[in-house]
Amino acid sequence: MNAGETVSTETYRDVWGIPHLRAGSARELAFAQGRNAALDRAWQIEVERHRARGTSASFLGADALGWDRFVRRARLEDTARRCFTALERRDAETAAWVRAYVDGVNEGLPEGARRTPEFATVGLGPGRWNPWTPLGVWLGAHILFAGFPAKLWREEVVRHLGQDAVPLFATDGPGTSGSNGWLVTGDRTATGSPVIAGDPHRFIEAPGVYQQVHLSCPEFDVVGLAVPGVPGIAHFGHTGTVAWAITNAMADYQDLYRERLRRSDDGGLVEALDPDGQWRPASRHLEVVEVADGDPVEVEVVETARGPVIIDGDEAGDAGPVSLRYPPRVTEDLGFGALLPLLRARRVADVDRAFDGWAEPVNVVQAADTEGGLLHRVAGRVPVRDPRNGTRIVPAWEPAHTWRGWYAPMPRADVDGFAVMANQRGPATPLGVEFAAPHRADRLRTLLDTRSDWSAPDMAALHTDTRLGSAASLLDLVAGLEGLDADCAALRGRLLDWDRRMEADSTGAAAFAAVRGAVVRRLAAHPALAALTSPPAYPEVFHPWLALLPRVAYALENLLTARELYGIDRAAIVAEALAEVAANPPEGTWGDTHRLAPWRAVPDPSYDGKEPGLAGDHDCVLCTSAVPGLTDRAARGPAARYVWDLACREDSLWVVPFGASGVPGAPHHRDQLPLWLAGGLAPVVTDWNRLTKENEEHHDEQ
Repeated sequence: MNAGETVSTETYRDVWGIPHLRAGSARELAFAQGRNAALDRAWQIEVERHRARGTSASFLGADALGWDRFVRRARLEDTARRCFTALERRDAETAAWVRAYVDGVNEGLPEGARRTPEFATVGLGPGRWNPWTPLGVWLGAHILFAGFPAKLWREEVVRHLGQDAVPLFATDGPGTSGSNGWLVTGDRTATGSPVIAGDPHRFIEAPGVYQQVHLSCPEFDVVGLAVPGVPGIAHFGHTGTVAWAITNAMADYQDLYRERLRRSDDGGLVEALDPDGQWRPASRHLEVVEVADGDPVEVEVVETARGPVIIDGDEAGDAGPVSLRYPPRVTEDLGFGALLPLLRARRVADVDRAFDGWAEPVNVVQAADTEGGLLHRVAGRVPVRDPRNGTRIVPAWEPAHTWRGWYAPMPRADVDGFAVMANQRGPATPLGVEFAAPHRADRLRTLLDTRSDWSAPDMAALHTDTRLGSAASLLDLVAGLEGLDADCAALRGRLLDWDRRMEADSTGAAAFAAVRGAVVRRLAAHPALAALTSPPAYPEVFHPWLALLPRVAYALENLLTARELYGIDRAAIVAEALAEVAANPPEGTWGDTHRLAPWRAVPDPSYDGKEPGLAGDHDCVLCTSAVPGLTDRAARGPAARYVWDLACREDSLWVVPFGASGVPGAPHHRDQLPLWLAGGLAPVVTDWNRLTKENEEHHDEQ
């Protein structure tokens, strides 16, 4: 907003404390949304600002140093700044709208910080947001979404086992995030109008990564799930006449390049070998990362024509330095130009046009409107380049690996009765390398095909379905075992009689999980895979993609069903695992060990040991992901659930894992958790007469 300009907004709350914001213009509303984010989620958004800048170790300590080092090397804040500068040139209206949001954040942060005890716990004061900070928050949250570190893993697999081994470990891996989503057309619903529903799967954070919000001004009136620290509603929204939702497309759009660098004698001048055979200067400077209760750490930041060097030669071993090329660094565009058009959308065609400008991350989009319009497409920016770029580290000096424009047009699919998106192979297949196993998508299709009178409340049963399609690969081997003693035979009988549902109160699910974990540990410890236990000393931020046991856990189905597995006797391993569990069977249910493990920037002792048990599993529609063989605790799961009803928006439904407030002890800090655990959904309320007015706010900008 302009200096001295008066901003008038109204804040209302529903019974769940969800903010409903009303203002006289889109810019005033952006200010109100930013201020509300600062009041309700001050600690969360300040942590994200510091993470985007690479300064989180200054108050979180050495545990955050690996992330900060990566962010500095990858130049995330500089990329956000460049993208905002370019946005000002291309789309002055959106840039001013983002600035208004930032002005609101800066006004609300001092009060928000006073409300939130974590600031005092770590000795942190509220900072000052820059106009590009929301772009940095978005980039920081999604830079690892496409899972480029998997290329480091494949490099190790090829080096030790050969190229043919790569598909054995193909999986929706431990560091990625996904979602379920489905669109049911009007001829399959009780109302005759479409329904869109689903649940984004991400690392569960406390406070939650999605904020339920209602944004209203004369131009638009939208409900949806916002990302605190970012204006508008990007991923999941309902304008009253059109609704949209996304899932991760599992596209590959970030490349790793092995660089050849040479340095001057003093190390200050760095040159890189380019594809034309010429040595050209690379940028280089030093940055210092402050570490709470520790010494400052110096980080060298080097950038070649491909991109910033994120792995130096010492860390890469024989591989040499590795640079990262990612689209926003190349194009200076994060896709923020799509955010206002989404809020203003009235029909599917408007949503479609808005997503033409989408950039990061690459998503599968579904949309429907009140006039029968339907949309199922991929949106985002994917470079055209050699297929080898998608699987491994490629030589920076070879011309074959340069980018050659952008994939266009983005793929689309028809919608016939219903459409399902669950990170499986589908419209995005030409754009990706690894996709999720088809179990969630297949199960959703099976369930949706059983009826033609679906309603919004019916969607909860789909959200919470616990049928585990991937159990068959292990149970088939169990069924074939012979010569078992009485205890093992009894356990086998229990497993084969189990209904294959990962219910929290199921002892059968607990027994299956115990056997599965024992199989994973034995496979990971087998000498045939021993070479994969010690990857190069890559930076720690990439370790989740490089650890052998999680890789075996998530690829277990492939490893058990492959025709041959390097001489490993899988039946013998399953028999040994069965004997281990039969000798020491789990005493309780699946939910006794499968417990929620949310990420908190600062641990909260008041919740330690009190997190609830969960139903579901990695390949269930109710996707609550642990790491079999390592832990049953679930760090990933539905970060929200939504149902968008196109017949009547007030019949829509939603829920988040914790609550609307990010302030510990506040009434709405964790009040949605029981509902989320039970698979329930709260009503979406947009009637202002049913809301409680908080106060009328008048703010004079400084």
